[in-house]
Amino acid sequence: MGYMEEYKRWLAAPELTDAEREELRGIADDQKEIESRFYAPLAFGTAGLRGTMKVGLHHMNVYVVRQVTQAMAELAISAGGAERGVAVAHDSRINSRKFAVEAAKVLAANGVKVLLFDDLRPTPELSFAIRKYGCIAGINITASHNPREYNGYKAYWEDGAQLPPEHADTVERAVANIDIFTGAKTCDFDEAKEKGLIKILGAETDDAFLDCALGETIDLGPVGRMGDKLSFVYTPFHGAGYKLVPEVLRRAGFTNVVCVASQMVPDGNFPTVASPNPENPEGFACALETAKEHGVSLIIGTDPDADRVAAMARDKSGEYHVLSGNQTGALLLDYIINARVRTGKMPEKPFAVKSIVSSDMATTICEKNGVKMYETFTGFKFIAERINEREAAGEHCIFSFEESIGYLIGGYCRDKDAVTATLLIAEMAAYYAEKDMTLIDAIAVLYEKYGAFCEKTINKVMPGLDGAEKMRQLMADLRAGSRPLPIPTAYIVDYQPGEKRNADGSVEKVELHNSDVLCYGFEDGSKLLIRPSGTEPKIKFYVLARGEKMADAEALRDTLTAYVDSL
Repeated sequence: MGYMEEYKRWLAAPELTDAEREELRGIADDQKEIESRFYAPLAFGTAGLRGTMKVGLHHMNVYVVRQVTQAMAELAISAGGAERGVAVAHDSRINSRKFAVEAAKVLAANGVKVLLFDDLRPTPELSFAIRKYGCIAGINITASHNPREYNGYKAYWEDGAQLPPEHADTVERAVANIDIFTGAKTCDFDEAKEKGLIKILGAETDDAFLDCALGETIDLGPVGRMGDKLSFVYTPFHGAGYKLVPEVLRRAGFTNVVCVASQMVPDGNFPTVASPNPENPEGFACALETAKEHGVSLIIGTDPDADRVAAMARDKSGEYHVLSGNQTGALLLDYIINARVRTGKMPEKPFAVKSIVSSDMATTICEKNGVKMYETFTGFKFIAERINEREAAGEHCIFSFEESIGYLIGGYCRDKDAVTATLLIAEMAAYYAEKDMTLIDAIAVLYEKYGAFCEKTINKVMPGLDGAEKMRQLMADLRAGSRPLPIPTAYIVDYQPGEKRNADGSVEKVELHNSDVLCYGFEDGSKLLIRPSGTEPKIKFYVLARGEKMADAEALRDTLTAYVDSL
């Protein structure tokens, strides 16, 4: 069926509300908009579904939510998990609660038990709940850090990680055979609760999750000794961290946490920020104002579903600087290793995991401290797979991260966890504060200890059908060698076939494959990686530069950035 036929089908569907039908009538003369809404269904990416909230096949709405949840219900039943149930959570976004309830109703109508949170919760708590209650799967309604017009659907499996590829493929195939209007079963919410098909999760799950987070602290001695001298600012960006992040800090003994009042209210319109993405420094304007007012040296912000966390730290001159995801990851990894050794808490056969696009400084830290580092593709479901694989072999994960400010500490969940990461960042800040150092001082020490590393992530946004074609063409051009780099490469890794082509013409296989990623490696160990995003209409470039001195690394970063801009 073509996109115009699909558009007409939706217009005629009796299931649509008057407002939804009016929205579609409003685009009747806009062929490009009609095509963008109906050319294809939303596809599962590295984190499930994600799209803008509009009426249409290629957007987030109740019909898409019901359809994909019907497929999830069928998957759960086929795996014998109807009684084990599915945990369902959501963030603060517009329609998130509505979509979560609709998902619960579809599951219950199929005879699948549901554990639905009573209100918004951090993404890691959903992962935790799946593992704690032995659920077969989980669903989280969230678009993470995307702009306010987006929403999304993250699907999880029984280990608490996002759906493995084979199950994601099963869901996608099932969706193709489920009519978007009539194919999903549903039921009355209150009746399902009375029958015990829908159970509400509340404070008891929060307490259990927080107990696990607190169990990951390594050395809280400096927190008590610093007392009133230790304070910092926290903002949840109107999202799901507003409750549990301040609470876990309070329980750990941090008594001087200044919350940004205007951003503590959950609100899917994100009224105080242009974008709720903590990676964007401009989003910290309110927090920065609060920090200066209270004279604190550290600012911490979590994204709307509280799975990612970013920090700003003050230097000795009083200026505040954003710590990149790579810098925070390196700081945490070095701190965790040394704190565990110092306190006698290092497990046998420790290891860490990072994505291939994250700083190689982390690898150097592990090498120099006798800790194994494993790499995998971008997306925490791949990191979770690697953790499960190595722990099954008797090793113990102490930390994992990816450069996009996602960190995981502890074995009680299998997704990024901003709640526990915030706690460890605060603990680390207390350790350095007792030495009269801020985190800016600390990262400078790491560069002296491990070498000069300088990273930059560049996003090229390419929306719509034209954008998707441009991304495909650019990746094809790069593979064909028609976009030569400004400096010689030592090797090129194409992770689609899993091949490494060396400068001498030899070709060797690499372990990781079946992913649309290119990696250009240089003689000094620097890299440039390129990959289309799995969740947003953009292509991402990762410059991982290193040098004898920071000036050398920065110069190479600038050279590669100029090349990316020329594309």
